[in-house]
Amino acid sequence: MKSTRIILIVSVALLCLVPALAADISGKWTTVITTGIGEMNYTFDFKVEGEKLTGKAVMSMGGNSSESALTEGSVKGNEISFVETLKVQGQELRCDYKGKISGDEIRGSRQVGSYGTE
Repeated sequence: MKSTRIILIVSVALLCLVPALAADISGKWTTVITTGIGEMNYTFDFKVEGEKLTGKAVMSMGGNSSESALTEGSVKGNEISFVETLKVQGQELRCDYKGKISGDEIRGSRQVGSYGTE
């Protein structure tokens, strides 16, 4: 009976550690996003503390570049989400990102304002 309790307690303790074993994605990640107006080269610099994700995005396209803070970010298990607010012709454009972490890559999509998903 005592060994059953110990095994159960150890099993529950190990299950509680699963979120802590999620991939650490802190650091720089690069990608190219193909849009209706051309290719955007991105470098994301992620900082993760627990489930909170912050950082910045640097985008370059056609010789121009811009930097945006990442907000509303989270990492839960293998799921990632964050918001980038772009400044385009004096207007702010909200981009919502969602993705899944798999090994050394992140696959996902972004919703660009009311324009659509890329």
